[in-house]
Amino acid sequence: MIRRLFSRLSRRPRPAIAGTVDRAAIERLTGLVVRDLSLYERALTHRSLLRSEQSPHLQSNERLEYLGDAILGMVVAEHVFKRFPDKDEGYLTRLRAKLVNRHALAQSATELNLGEIILMSKAISDTTGRTSESILADAFEAVIGAIYLDLGIEATQTFIRKTVLHQVDLAELARQRVNFKSHLLEFAQAKKWPQPDYRVVEESGPSHDKTFRVEVLLSGKSMGEGTAKSKKEAEQIAARRALGRLNEGGQN
Repeated sequence: MIRRLFSRLSRRPRPAIAGTVDRAAIERLTGLVVRDLSLYERALTHRSLLRSEQSPHLQSNERLEYLGDAILGMVVAEHVFKRFPDKDEGYLTRLRAKLVNRHALAQSATELNLGEIILMSKAISDTTGRTSESILADAFEAVIGAIYLDLGIEATQTFIRKTVLHQVDLAELARQRVNFKSHLLEFAQAKKWPQPDYRVVEESGPSHDKTFRVEVLLSGKSMGEGTAKSKKEAEQIAARRALGRLNEGGQN
């Protein structure tokens, strides 16, 4: 048992050193044979490393992330389109969003231990960089872009099916409602921030048909607002907008 445990741990990738990418680690992660290793090095390079290394040869993963995002969306869209031939555009759009949102992609990246091999500055690595949903999701999309450029669309589809669409009950997922308040709480806890604070900013309308405007604050700073016919729904909208702002770098 001890030998098996040691063997399993020894296969886990070690935290990446600046400027180095291990070919064997990439091939284990993707399940594919790597041709152009430089593509994966770029896919795993977080922009923080560019500031700390000051090297003209380094490129961040942002361009590959853009490409990977487009390819991922297309592959998932085709999959749900074929899986649910009787569903309308709205249903398919909502289902695709649940499969490719930042939280879902970060979970897929975590299952692959992707955070351990992302190239980033020591300052980011020493805090929450290797568990950051934003960094993990961006790197995951960049790896998809690298696979596409390196091996083509069929290999990319195989990787996406294995990591994003594997063992997913799509019909059940479509019925689930995204709990943005829970995601925002998890985000705050990961950053060691106080819990989000929801406040009713305005109530309008008659008692039988009220409308609520709610704002959510993080560390005393307003991060999003939501308006709805119930406080709970307004809070969900506010949390969703706060997450969008945070994922775009709206809070340090």
